[in-house]
Amino acid sequence: MTTSQEELLPATRRALLHRIAAAQAEGRAPSLVAVVVRGGEAVWHGSRTSVDGHGPDENVQYRIGSITKTFTAVLVLRLRDEGVLDLDDPLEKHLPGTGAGDATIAQLLAHTGGVAAESPAPWWERTPGSLRPDLADVLGERPFLHPAGRRFHYSNPGFTLLGALVEELRGAPWEEVLRREVLEPLGLDRTSGQPQAPHAGGWAVHPWADVLLPEPSEDLGRMAPAGQLWSTTGDLARFAVFLTRGDDRVLSAESVREMRTPAAPAELEDVAAGSAYGLGMQVQARDGRILVGHGGSLPGFLASLAISVEDDLAAVVLTNCTSGPPVATVSADLVRIVAEAEPRMPEPWRPLPEVDESVLELAGQWYWGTQVHALRLTLDGGVSLGPISGNGRRSRFRANGDGTWTGLDGYYAGEPLKAVRRADGSVSHLDLGSFVFTRQPYEEGASVPGGVDPEGWRGIK
Repeated sequence: MTTSQEELLPATRRALLHRIAAAQAEGRAPSLVAVVVRGGEAVWHGSRTSVDGHGPDENVQYRIGSITKTFTAVLVLRLRDEGVLDLDDPLEKHLPGTGAGDATIAQLLAHTGGVAAESPAPWWERTPGSLRPDLADVLGERPFLHPAGRRFHYSNPGFTLLGALVEELRGAPWEEVLRREVLEPLGLDRTSGQPQAPHAGGWAVHPWADVLLPEPSEDLGRMAPAGQLWSTTGDLARFAVFLTRGDDRVLSAESVREMRTPAAPAELEDVAAGSAYGLGMQVQARDGRILVGHGGSLPGFLASLAISVEDDLAAVVLTNCTSGPPVATVSADLVRIVAEAEPRMPEPWRPLPEVDESVLELAGQWYWGTQVHALRLTLDGGVSLGPISGNGRRSRFRANGDGTWTGLDGYYAGEPLKAVRRADGSVSHLDLGSFVFTRQPYEEGASVPGGVDPEGWRGIK
């Protein structure tokens, strides 16, 4: 991935710099570094520091905390794509003896396995991982607080279990597998389990005085798959591109799209906040757009990775203090600044290279009862169907190669769509998961369940 600082307009670059400058000053952070990615390239880097001289750049490592979970999730999805496991498998099937019961792999990825949020005392983020050498030490005597699958409950030990699953099925340590299967193929050579110079030191800033206290940097041991990694804005920019587009050397575009899709029932406060969780990725509605990615924190460090797939934009913010700058808000603001100042240029319209006449005749206006819909052919060879105006059920459909389609998203995801033809070959109606769409509202002679009143439409005197 190349870097081109000239890609953005001077006013946009200044607005980005002002945003992180305000965050560093108001958040009283020893340092803060950020990057913006657009179109698969890093187009802006910025940093602020309280130390005289050169500020941190895209090669300085910070600890990224729970962004590590997204890396672990990638390893699990690779195992699924290889056919080694199914996401609906109970963990016990592949990692027996953990006491994880019936929690499935998908539930652990989505934090719906019912596992406790933290490991038993002492506070695992500020103590050596050697205190928890075995999974039993990580899980404790009461690892499950909720029935599996019932609610979203963020769990660090849950991702420890997933890391142990990777180790069991690959026969190698989690970090070794991560480096071989993800970091090296993606060129993330500045991402590691242990800090590598140059790297920032972690600090606590006194809440009522402008003084600092160094934070310990512990090896998390068994808990590493939940939050161990150190990385840079340069590497996380590359990772953001991968999470947007996929890379067949690691995971397909379809699989990373699955990671970005909400998979957990949201709590009431999450519904109000517009947040959800996928498979190792957070989903957030903010500023009229959907952001996916993950946040991270460990004593001495805060991190945020935010991606707007629709805008083809991403931002990463890293800082070295335990609390202070609202890094999730800052990363979202960096995306918003660029999206609003320099909106994405739409791709040129291009005609379809070829068209199937039997599909083309289906294009146009259809009625579900009295609601008017439009069926359109799409560039990928499928079709879309949805209301001509206003809100309603709309979906894209993938062609199955036999004259039928399968819903890809929305209400009709997974539902079958087919054109029902009369004996003479003409189209009678569309059947969408048993719903009948006709060319006219309750078309006379059409196969409408319940029939059509033979007296037709009428007024009332």
